[in-house]
Amino acid sequence: MSSSTLEVPGNTPTPRYFGREKSRTKSDKLFSGSIIVAALSSLFVLTAILIYLGSNSWPVLVEQGISFVTGSEWSTTDGVEVFQIWPMLYGTLLNAIIGLVIAVPVSVFLALFIVFLAPRNLSKVLTVVIDILAAIPSGIIGLWGFLVFTDTAAGWGQLLNQYLGWIPLFANDQNQFARSPFIAGWVLAIMIIPIITVVSREVLAQTPQELLDAARGLGGSLSGSIRMVALPHARGGIVGGVMLGLGRALGETIAIYFVLNLIFDVNIYKILNPEGGAIASMIVAKFGEATPNEINALLGAGLILFIMTLFVNLAANYIVKRSQREKLI
Repeated sequence: MSSSTLEVPGNTPTPRYFGREKSRTKSDKLFSGSIIVAALSSLFVLTAILIYLGSNSWPVLVEQGISFVTGSEWSTTDGVEVFQIWPMLYGTLLNAIIGLVIAVPVSVFLALFIVFLAPRNLSKVLTVVIDILAAIPSGIIGLWGFLVFTDTAAGWGQLLNQYLGWIPLFANDQNQFARSPFIAGWVLAIMIIPIITVVSREVLAQTPQELLDAARGLGGSLSGSIRMVALPHARGGIVGGVMLGLGRALGETIAIYFVLNLIFDVNIYKILNPEGGAIASMIVAKFGEATPNEINALLGAGLILFIMTLFVNLAANYIVKRSQREKLI
């Protein structure tokens, strides 16, 4: 029997994984221990954040009840404190969806171009540029959006309203187009395009070359090979990248604070109106002048956002693992 495989009667050799057998050297033990400590440290940090947010916001959550999530009022006047975050929660989702609608097609097509169509030198340049864009701080993008991009995007919004205003989505009853969810969505899209592109590029590059050659050998065109072979093979990874981008969009703070009017009212669908919401940006806007009880309410809002983002990332992990299992069947 080979030292690297485990013979199973009647089956092909099954690989033995590193973590399932005792390390043979001190360096192996050190490496394995370091991985375990790093993994447990991440879990510890997440748990500590969850406990801190939950313990500090619990009194407010109990006092407000389910209306903390479903209500639409935030008031600390007249001796009665009411904390309800639905407008900001809905606005967070709306901004993220707008960003995904813009970012996903651009990211997937850009990844396809880098992997399958671009000349090698151009592909390397684009890869470096995308990696650099993914590392730009959100504050820088927010400032750029506020100082440079807002006027341009407001012009786009005005054109949409002028020619497609009969569609409720593009209606505008205030005749002002700056600081709208439409602009916030564009800024979020610019932030998450590099993330989705990087993940999509990596999974598309792992498409087995023999499958592509077989598709071309059977008379398939390049576009057909990409559509019938590469995209199905990379589907799970692409969806996982999209979910990671969604998690980034849901938790964005400073960029949204710069480019969106935070109005505590539910803007259901009028994305060109200069009013909207975002939980993270609301926390930044109110934290400096908040009362002690209001701070606990803001921590409760952060807890809701934390749980929502955590579920998004868990969903991304599940989708990727499910896709990998389907490939093995």
